[in-house]
Amino acid sequence: MLRGAIAHLRETVGEAAIDEAQTELYDLALSKAELVAARALLDRAGEAGAADLERRIANSFGAEAIANLRHRVAIRPSDFGLTRTDLAIIDDEFVDRNLSARRLVDLGREFVANPAGPPDRLEIDKRIMRDTFRRFADQVVRPLAPSIHRDDAMIPDSIIDGLKQLGCFGLSVPIRFGGSKPDDHDDSVGMVVATEELSRASLGAAGSLITRPEIVARALLEGGTAAQQARWLPSLAVGEPLCAVSVTEPGTGSDVASVALRARRVDGGWRLGGGKTWCTFAGKAGVILVLARTDPDARPPHRGLSLFLVEKPSTDEQAFEYTTLGGTLTGRAIPTIGYRGMHSFEMFYDDVFVPNENLIGERAGEGKGFYFTMRGFSGGRLQTAARATGVMQAALDSAVAYATTRTVFDREIAAFPLTLAKFARMGAYVTACRNLSYVVARRMDRGGGQVEASLAKLLACRLAEWVCREAMQIHGGLGYAEESDVSRYYVDARVLSIFEGAEETLALRVIGKWLL
Repeated sequence: MLRGAIAHLRETVGEAAIDEAQTELYDLALSKAELVAARALLDRAGEAGAADLERRIANSFGAEAIANLRHRVAIRPSDFGLTRTDLAIIDDEFVDRNLSARRLVDLGREFVANPAGPPDRLEIDKRIMRDTFRRFADQVVRPLAPSIHRDDAMIPDSIIDGLKQLGCFGLSVPIRFGGSKPDDHDDSVGMVVATEELSRASLGAAGSLITRPEIVARALLEGGTAAQQARWLPSLAVGEPLCAVSVTEPGTGSDVASVALRARRVDGGWRLGGGKTWCTFAGKAGVILVLARTDPDARPPHRGLSLFLVEKPSTDEQAFEYTTLGGTLTGRAIPTIGYRGMHSFEMFYDDVFVPNENLIGERAGEGKGFYFTMRGFSGGRLQTAARATGVMQAALDSAVAYATTRTVFDREIAAFPLTLAKFARMGAYVTACRNLSYVVARRMDRGGGQVEASLAKLLACRLAEWVCREAMQIHGGLGYAEESDVSRYYVDARVLSIFEGAEETLALRVIGKWLL
């Protein structure tokens, strides 16, 4: 059915007119993400030694993915070139059996007994990494997370220094430059494991700290000169300096190719002029990776973009102004409902000077900034899927803990069939997203998985909102109180579908274009 719908759009619309079928492509992208995750679960459940629980989770999630596809298509089959007869290929008995109330209740009991779900089957070195970051998250991050959120405070040095000691900032830097990434291949699985565990304790205070160093490191490895790699990568690996990424602009959002901030060539370097927004961690950072337009006449426009490393003093303040060599760099933290701790800044570059050696790739890097940026963003999208999984797991843990201790109408909340059915879906979503992130990470380590990273991000971020919403609902009035952790998970989850590639951009411009 999905293949038939894609073939219809390919023939009637085509890639050149992608915007003429946005509604259809959006629906198909969501279904593709769900079905890819379902296939990954079924593959895992079919492996030797797989537990019965894994098969039940795979069947439940797969049945829901099929039902969702049918629902999206059945509303308007003609838009997809299908007829009512085409819909009959769906195995209704499979869907009915695996989404029956009785099966959901039974599956929900499994997650009440063990919210973590089935074993992740990680290699021993990754299990050690997971346990290490989990202990740090529980002992250091979790106790500080509520006050960081409520007070809108900067991430304290106790968290940052602890992560430096764990080598957190060097996960994407090759061993030869002082990091922990193998010299001959990526370690995306390790990145996913660490990100999920830190996000489980706090998205804003820990879960996103690895993303910016990875984007900068990937850009340097992709296009930096030998001298630039030797200068910057060892420093990034130890978090000295911390870094930020300045790509988004007020008028462009996720349309990276339309970046307008100008870079003007001057003696010995460049002068940057223009505004940026949503530059996360800009205050604390000592260097900012900035995407700027060096050739305003380039066609297509993305070929006129270049990447610069802008150095600045680190500060804990939520507003700063830095003047050097006749130029001024200013930043102001944007108040947000969640994702607090790192702070996202509005930035203005007023004739800021950047020396030639801070243009990534130097002369050879001119006009290639878009490609270097996209290389880094693919890893960032997979990390965001892992962040979403960590937030979902935290929400599920909280909901189970509350539901098994709170009694209403003479029964524990966790004993009611509706609650158990919710836990079944929540647990299946967490398991599916975790498993998919591992599958995609392994593909990326073999040189592929770029589009799959977008599929993982699209799916996990949408599901995280639902899981956190239901976790808050199970808490009742307490869940709406700012003092409860679950309210923080809910507002944090909302940002996941927006940053690192907005949901619509991924569905249409990345996944949709790939489908066509």
